Amino acid sequence: MDQFFKQIEKKTGVSFEEILALANAIQHADFKNERQVRKIVRKVSKLANRPITSELEDKIVQSILQDGQSLDLNSIQKMMR
Repeated sequence: MDQFFKQIEKKTGVSFEEILALANAIQHADFKNERQVRKIVRKVSKLANRPITSELEDKIVQSILQDGQSLDLNSIQKMMR
């Protein structure tokens, strides 16, 4: 199993610890709390090495806040293209 995580780190350039920290933050986040949602969006952007504009961040955050329960990764992915 260790080798699997090493391959992920090698492909993504993101350490396994960072991935776990992000997963933990998402798991325990209140998706109705704008401050928490913004923090997660910024962290994902940073880890993905995909800078986003303030306008795009606002769109993503508003999209997540409207649902308030889940993170629709497909919608976010479309916004980042």
